[in-house]
Amino acid sequence: MNQKPITLYRPVNQKELDLIEASGWKKFPPRLTEQPIFYPVTNLEYGRQISKMWNVPAYGVGYVTRFDVDANYASKFPIQNVGGHIHNEL
Repeated sequence: MNQKPITLYRPVNQKELDLIEASGWKKFPPRLTEQPIFYPVTNLEYGRQISKMWNVPAYGVGYVTRFDVDANYASKFPIQNVGGHIHNEL
């Protein structure tokens, strides 16, 4: 049974965005040494918060990517709340 895809968000820096573009917008690059874990977030507000608090100070610029994932596949990964009510990560 096919479920509707779910939308996730991932803050990235310019280097990561350039690599995503180079893939034809089809895949995320391997994780950077300083960011070894890929953890998408479940809402745009939290993605923007991460970008402003971490990416912009560390890299001078930050973006938030949006992508859809098959809901059946995503259900294999628990949603973790890491703070306030918007701080949900997959």
